[in-house]
Amino acid sequence: MIGLKTGIQIAAALALTLAFGLAEGQRPLIDGLERPASKPQAVEFLFPEQITLPADEPTLVALHFRVAPGLHINSHAPAAEELIPTTFTIPADSGVRLIAVSYPPGAAFTLPLDPATKLSVYSGKFTLEARIQATRGNHLVEATLRYQACDNSLCMPPKTIPVVVDVIGE
Repeated sequence: MIGLKTGIQIAAALALTLAFGLAEGQRPLIDGLERPASKPQAVEFLFPEQITLPADEPTLVALHFRVAPGLHINSHAPAAEELIPTTFTIPADSGVRLIAVSYPPGAAFTLPLDPATKLSVYSGKFTLEARIQATRGNHLVEATLRYQACDNSLCMPPKTIPVVVDVIGE
């Protein structure tokens, strides 16, 4: 037999479970109760999702990204050594070799709290040009983009996001 206090705790937990669901993205079972929206990514990979290129020939591919409004990320060549650069990598065992990456120049950015310091950043949309070489076949490449996002007053911890591209070498 359970006590009144334990019964109330179980009923409260059951009500919360029914209202908010068990799985991420599951709709609430009770109308009017909504979960907080998940936090949007600071940087989003836009396209391409699939690339067909000649097998074993170096090919230039444009990769498009978008930085969330109100944020910026350090460019590949940040203004100070202690700042974390944006970098793009492809795993060595993917069937696709990254020969070189051409990063766009960063835009000059001044923080309102420190107008004397100029930063080199990406904001809005930006494009990396990767020279890659693929062996014959279909390769699901799980590349990565590493960056550090900041707003006008603070920087978030560095983050690495997946850049998944289906590369077909013909």
